[in-house]
Amino acid sequence: MVDGDTGTAVRGARVRVRGARRRGASRFAWPRGRSELVSVAASRYTPVALRLRPGDARSVTVRLFSPAGQWPMYGVDPARTQDQSSIHLRPPFRIAWGRSLGGLLEFPAVVDDGVAYLSNAGGELFALSMRNGATLWRFDMHTSAEASSPAVVGDELVVHAKAGRVDVLSRPSGRLLWSRATAGEIESSPVVEDGVDYLGDWSGRIYALDLRTRRFAWIYDDGCKITASVALAGNTLYVGDYCGRIVALQRRTGRLLWSRSAGSPVYGASAVADGRVFVPSRDAGALYAFSTAGAFLWDASTGDTVYSAPAIWHGRVYFGSYDGELYCVSGASGGEIWRLDVGGRISGSATVVDGVVYVGSFDHRIIGADARTGRVLFSFPHGEYVAVSGDRGRLLLYGWSSLWAVEPRR
Repeated sequence: MVDGDTGTAVRGARVRVRGARRRGASRFAWPRGRSELVSVAASRYTPVALRLRPGDARSVTVRLFSPAGQWPMYGVDPARTQDQSSIHLRPPFRIAWGRSLGGLLEFPAVVDDGVAYLSNAGGELFALSMRNGATLWRFDMHTSAEASSPAVVGDELVVHAKAGRVDVLSRPSGRLLWSRATAGEIESSPVVEDGVDYLGDWSGRIYALDLRTRRFAWIYDDGCKITASVALAGNTLYVGDYCGRIVALQRRTGRLLWSRSAGSPVYGASAVADGRVFVPSRDAGALYAFSTAGAFLWDASTGDTVYSAPAIWHGRVYFGSYDGELYCVSGASGGEIWRLDVGGRISGSATVVDGVVYVGSFDHRIIGADARTGRVLFSFPHGEYVAVSGDRGRLLLYGWSSLWAVEPRR
């Protein structure tokens, strides 16, 4: 039994084989000629069940994965904090593998159980092995552009096709299980809670799609184009629109709780933490902060366009601007703590992994800085929109159309 991300032995794992007698720690007397169900469980790991038959192999390696160390959706969690503190990988790095995917990579992969799922702007969806980058399967989304990340939901993958369609695929095979059309094009990445996918589209509608019934539980007509991904916190969802508003809806019914001006169109996802909602205001060139009850708290201006979705870490907020600066401000007051010139416009989200904040820029570079001080710890000579995602074994870094898996140098 080994950790599927790191390859290290998992101690204390419990193995059960129906109908077999146990001999020692992991050896069994097997009933002749019969296949049996084997279950393996360990603390802080997802249980695994598989069917084995004598003669297939004298030994079997079982890979267990820690749920906390996966990257199942855009923004890491439903609140879109862009903070993955359960992954403990820091520079310096070495490249494990790299490959081109033949088209612009605007949004990061989601990663689960050793497989990365991502799409290029040409509408090709890939499942890649985190071990060697090999293509496990490829799915043609039949769309001329793609601008979101998928989401892992159990054995299924929820995908938003920009053409205006929610596709649900089998994760093992990439086979399309079913689809549901929306009224407009979609750039909003899925967020799934309790079997319901929440999203917005260009027609200005916000949807709650029940993945069990394959029907919309509710639809809210916001009236303004939506490209941002929905953020969820508790019983409330938050999303910005092109009328320059941030709206809060009741999760179960879609009822409007409040709506506030964010100064200008909101392109990127908002993030929710510590009782506050942090909203990137595109043309105002600022980050706005509201209480989760809808009270305006502060704004932090950059003087240039802000597409970048914010990241939240230890009470600090990180976001980029077209002025080429990565900003770190206080989540409580909006006061600037530090800023870093990264050499090019920042469009994609900032992301924090193990106390390092990463950002890509139009200088074709990824920068990793100490989240506390802003000191540059890492510079990668490729980059564009997104910077990083990954698992507990490796991080993924993104260029224009290529990605690289990196791991700490040892």
